[in-house]
Amino acid sequence: MMDEIRKTGDIILFIDEMHTIIGAGAAEGAIDASNILKPALSKGEIHAIGATTLDEYRKYVEKDPALERRFQPVMVGEPTVEEAVQILNGLRDKYEAHHQVRITDEAIKAAVEMSDRYISDRFLPDKAIDLIDEAASRVRLQSFTTPPDLKELESQQENLMKEKEEAVMNQNYEKAARIRDAEQKIKEQIEEKKSNWNKKSTAHSETVGEEEIAQIVASWTGVPVKKLTEGETERLLNMEEILHKRVIGQDEAVKAVSRAIRRARAGLKDPKRPVGSFIFLGPTGVGKTELCKALAEALFGDEEAMVRLDMSEYMERHTVSRLVGSPPGYVGYDDGGQLTEAVRRKPYSVVLFDEIEKAHPDVFNILLQILEDGRLTDSQGRTVDMRNTVLVMTSNVGANTLGRQSTIGFTSTDDMKATEYEKMKDNIMADLKKTFRPEFLNRIDEIIVFHTLEDEDLKQIVRLMIDNVAKRLAEQEIYLEVSEAAQAYMTKEGFDVNYGARPLRRIIQRMIEDNLSEEILAGRIQIGDTVQVDFGDEKLVFNKK
Repeated sequence: MMDEIRKTGDIILFIDEMHTIIGAGAAEGAIDASNILKPALSKGEIHAIGATTLDEYRKYVEKDPALERRFQPVMVGEPTVEEAVQILNGLRDKYEAHHQVRITDEAIKAAVEMSDRYISDRFLPDKAIDLIDEAASRVRLQSFTTPPDLKELESQQENLMKEKEEAVMNQNYEKAARIRDAEQKIKEQIEEKKSNWNKKSTAHSETVGEEEIAQIVASWTGVPVKKLTEGETERLLNMEEILHKRVIGQDEAVKAVSRAIRRARAGLKDPKRPVGSFIFLGPTGVGKTELCKALAEALFGDEEAMVRLDMSEYMERHTVSRLVGSPPGYVGYDDGGQLTEAVRRKPYSVVLFDEIEKAHPDVFNILLQILEDGRLTDSQGRTVDMRNTVLVMTSNVGANTLGRQSTIGFTSTDDMKATEYEKMKDNIMADLKKTFRPEFLNRIDEIIVFHTLEDEDLKQIVRLMIDNVAKRLAEQEIYLEVSEAAQAYMTKEGFDVNYGARPLRRIIQRMIEDNLSEEILAGRIQIGDTVQVDFGDEKLVFNKK
């Protein structure tokens, strides 16, 4: 190769992954590829361009000064969004010819903008090119896939053929003739569908647009497609209604969270910071964790898109490193951090820091970095993007104040006044300021005080829980009807001002689920039965119909 380059003279040698030439081919009594190149490079006999990453350049090339000084380093940075669009426009013809599809201008723009916004661990234009490539490939493959309506017709044709054969065997020729006529009609429809499908396939009229790009982004990141397109607007405008389906009696909390999310999605928040950051205060069992789950489902389509960290596990100084990973040389260095690894796997999630006041003060230094810059570096030097997370911190600070208050939000009285609520909130804020540093509180978007649940709220929660039980039974084709009197009785039995709504779940398990499970296993309740639950003689009464 070296002789060929010398003879020709006008060749530029391009060495991809240049760091691999160091040590390549080295054996006892032989020299490696880099030492073969050095004399020719120093004499100017060959012209070479090498490509490598900064990490590998530092690890391999810089350790060989003789090779390093024979090359002039040129830093190639990531292009801007506008430059990436121009690059993709230049590549469009090649991908259109290869995949035999048409790539629209909207697809090019969407690929660059969506990859820049939603794919944080790769760089432009590479990630945008991959989006275009995969979207074009999927569109082309779909043109070879039998359309669902054609599959349905073919399935109907097979069923009719079986029915016709059965009718002939039973000598029911009149029925067989009717089936034959129906089969002929379906056969004609199949021929027409196949003809249209073949014409479309041969015309190569498949188009890659913004929607196809959004589908690929959704498959890569786990964010549903509707979250990225026009459905997002409608969902955000109805955020309160969506959250109220699961969170009862917390109007202020739901409104505050919804406002912050809308600000973020409208592009009015600081792009370097997380989507939202909240501190939830309030007694146990009033819906703080449930609001986090409802928020994860509303934003990301799945309540499992939530990372939960119990801060009582990070009370000691040495446990803080578990969030970002152990330092080099310590056990667990290769495992990564519990927070950083969880967010890397679920970059679009709600991150819940439970009982934040129990954490060691060093944890707040990490949180300050997340709240201000929306990023966190783990022990291995990898930067984790936190800009697409919603941070929620729960705290029991002011719990004594909440318990002592006989004012709005934490009693079941009806004459609640906004001034009293604000006064109570001021008292809690005073406790917060004594517990947390001002620079930490100053970076939080909203500090939300939850209400103690009232009787009407508890009734709604009981109805919600019973509906969930009814849905599970309906999957087994068993139907449940619970009277208002029975619901009121369970609400009364399950009410505990100190524990909120959690005792209600235990009451429903004990009074309804346990009894029904015994009846189902004993065979006294079977598929198709309807179970009516009423209240009488100071207990629940079960009737089957």
